[in-house]
Amino acid sequence: MTHSKNTRLLHIGSAPFDAQSQTAGVGLPSIRTSTVRFKSLDALEQAQQRRARGERVVTYGISGLETHRALEEVFMALENGTYCVLNPSGLASIYLVFMSVLRSGDHVLVSDSVYGPVRTMNETLLKRLNIDLTFFSPSQDDIASLIRPNTKMIYVESPGSLLMEMLDMRALSAVARAHDLVLATDNTWGSHVYQPLALGADISLVAGTKYVGGHSDLLLGAVVTNRDDLAQALHQTQYAMGNAVSADDVWLALRGVKTLAIRLKQHTENALAICAYLDQHPKVSRLYFPPWHKDPGHTLWQRDCSGGNGLLSLSLNASANDAKTFVNALKLFGIGFSWGGFESLVQWVSPSALSSHRYWNEGDRGVVRLHIGLESVDDLIADLDQAFDAMSDSR
Repeated sequence: MTHSKNTRLLHIGSAPFDAQSQTAGVGLPSIRTSTVRFKSLDALEQAQQRRARGERVVTYGISGLETHRALEEVFMALENGTYCVLNPSGLASIYLVFMSVLRSGDHVLVSDSVYGPVRTMNETLLKRLNIDLTFFSPSQDDIASLIRPNTKMIYVESPGSLLMEMLDMRALSAVARAHDLVLATDNTWGSHVYQPLALGADISLVAGTKYVGGHSDLLLGAVVTNRDDLAQALHQTQYAMGNAVSADDVWLALRGVKTLAIRLKQHTENALAICAYLDQHPKVSRLYFPPWHKDPGHTLWQRDCSGGNGLLSLSLNASANDAKTFVNALKLFGIGFSWGGFESLVQWVSPSALSSHRYWNEGDRGVVRLHIGLESVDDLIADLDQAFDAMSDSR
């Protein structure tokens, strides 16, 4: 019998029954180890040979044990992939992708709405390695015309960071296929509701720090592919870099994924209710949230996604400095950079961060990003109301 993805996620990582007692806990424990023992030299040699072929075989604790294997299965189920490698953060996953696919002298096309630290990684690391990046607008540029003889990868994030720009993954995949390029995407926003590998991407990465963990208490990343050659490259590069993930963090993520589907559903319901409120507010210029019917990316979201979450942005009929007053006045929305936990958060978006996003066309309006948590919607709306009032009083 074939079960739905939600059902499979609930049962991945179930503890096996003890052979003698015939009992089992509900979930796997956190299995911590640095040293792995082998019953014989033959067993060690077989494990090394299998690992050399790219199999996820444990020879040392850096690769983890049963707890890690279970979470890898979770991400493969989420992303519709056949291979997964875990990383200590989402950013570490991004770097692993670049190091696995690219070599010195290579060129990569990067969408201009990617996660901001990718630009920092470019300035501090990639340029030193003689890897050249060109940032492009997915909606405005002829991507094929930007491809060079040494271009090896197209790297994107969909929806894009800060303004939630939906990208046409099928069209991007067609360009990548026509030019024999790897298409990699950051799927952190769409974890569980968006499957870019099925739309033609070669690599999908997720910051499990966000919704997979769900409780703002762990750092985690995952890279998933369904191509054997890329799996081998990711496998070798991860081991060479020495990236390791705490078994306790893995266990927390396994716990979080059990409620992922129901949490995302409630986050989305809350966010849409907040959008309905904000859409009528005179101090709001525009909402950036693909599940909202007025968002320009809503049609693509309907085609490619099976749900939403609680992360949205809004521009204000006010300046960036006025937006600071609004942010500081909020009581239930904590000020912070992350998202995906149970709590509501707010981030003031710097105009300099938006200047590189060609999707942005609202000049000097203030922008804030909201993560709509699981609190009462009425309470969140009341908090937003008093913050708008505070912004008006400060003028």
